[in-house]
Amino acid sequence: MIDWKGVFPAATTQIRDDMSIDVGATQKMVDNLIKDGVNGIIALGTVGENNSLLFEEKVELLTAIVEVADGRVPIVTGVSEYDERRAVRYAQAAEKAGADGLMLLPPMVYVPKAQELANHFIGVANSTGLPIMLYNNPPAYRTVIDAEVLDLLMDVKNIVAVKESAPDTRRFTDFLNQFGDRFSLFAGLDDVALEGMYLGAQGWVSGLTNAFPEESVELIAAFERGDHARALEIYRWFMPLLHLDAEHDLVQSIKLAEQVMGRGSENVLAPRYKLEGARRAEVIAMVEKAAETRPVGAAKLAA
Repeated sequence: MIDWKGVFPAATTQIRDDMSIDVGATQKMVDNLIKDGVNGIIALGTVGENNSLLFEEKVELLTAIVEVADGRVPIVTGVSEYDERRAVRYAQAAEKAGADGLMLLPPMVYVPKAQELANHFIGVANSTGLPIMLYNNPPAYRTVIDAEVLDLLMDVKNIVAVKESAPDTRRFTDFLNQFGDRFSLFAGLDDVALEGMYLGAQGWVSGLTNAFPEESVELIAAFERGDHARALEIYRWFMPLLHLDAEHDLVQSIKLAEQVMGRGSENVLAPRYKLEGARRAEVIAMVEKAAETRPVGAAKLAA
């Protein structure tokens, strides 16, 4: 059983201008998110550029994030690898580093059949005592964690949650109807997050929280206290930015939004490159407009 709920930002990994990993800046960014009231941290997920990092860099970053969090919120780390052996290696290193849980992705590149996918998850789960959140994101990874796969995982005790990032919100109801409370559900796509909460998600794994944490926290808090008018007000204000989370360049856009808001750097690791031209100007304009009209926090645009 887990008590994960609320807002879990998929934290960014901070990169220096020379493309080296800035561990100290990453710690500062995580500390600021926790101080702003988030309920947990996803470390080294997609937004954290997991697949652009070396194993040793992942372990160093995770260790530093666990250290700065200091038990204030749960730290759940992404496990995004090509095969079971690599996933097991990182999962065990994450447990040793003090992570509170794993966000486990399907194997990268290869698109497995249902039993192959279940076997991947079972192999990782059997290698660790940590609770596991599965990450379903068919648009990004071409692999679907469907009811057939979950049915094969019913007896795996430490697979406890599903982050649902498919745009089809019917899946929340279908999973709850079929599996009851066996798996905790998290909304994983920013621009259907509130719909996910209404349909039974107990938390939100968010990208744009990195730039606007106060609004994200208040959005979910308003929903939980039954103030639906307030939740909708914030959600409608947020929506132009939340759409960025569903785009191919979500990592660059989120990190640029962070930079505009004075919360981090837009630098990214290859194969990604910083936004340029009209797209960069478009995202900056969206963030600046949101900052000028934000319904919770004060405007804090970077100089």
